[in-house]
Amino acid sequence: MKRNSVKTFTWGALVAAVVALSMLQSTGFAAAGNFTVPSAEIKPQNGLFQFPEAAFQDGKAKHFTYKHAPNQEVRFFVVKSTDGVIRAALDACERCFRAKKGYVQQGNDMICINCGLKFRTDKVNVVTGGCNPHPLKRTVKDGKILITQEEVVSGLRFFQ
Repeated sequence: MKRNSVKTFTWGALVAAVVALSMLQSTGFAAAGNFTVPSAEIKPQNGLFQFPEAAFQDGKAKHFTYKHAPNQEVRFFVVKSTDGVIRAALDACERCFRAKKGYVQQGNDMICINCGLKFRTDKVNVVTGGCNPHPLKRTVKDGKILITQEEVVSGLRFFQ
């Protein structure tokens, strides 16, 4: 009888491990390494990053990389949240930035790839500190989202 209970426990642990791994893969998490979400490399024009407001109407976070110098780059994302506001944040936080993994979107949440904590998109730029995405100041003008190069460069400390 002990033998069956040991087998049951072993099978149960194996099933739990397979389910957990499957959940991690389905949310876009990587089990090891410096996994990050693919991003588009962009350059500012006249000290501004400009994005058409219409590019974010689908509610999907768009990830960007700015290469400030050969060994200095900053990653950030822009997303239209559930409340209709377009928000921007570094692809890093004050807590997990050393892992250099950033966030992946799942539905209406941004999820820290390093620790797995979830943050609602409508709280980006509102709730700060800890593992929340580090906010970027942005303005909306004439149908464009504007983020200054200076604002993005101020986030270099999270990527070195």
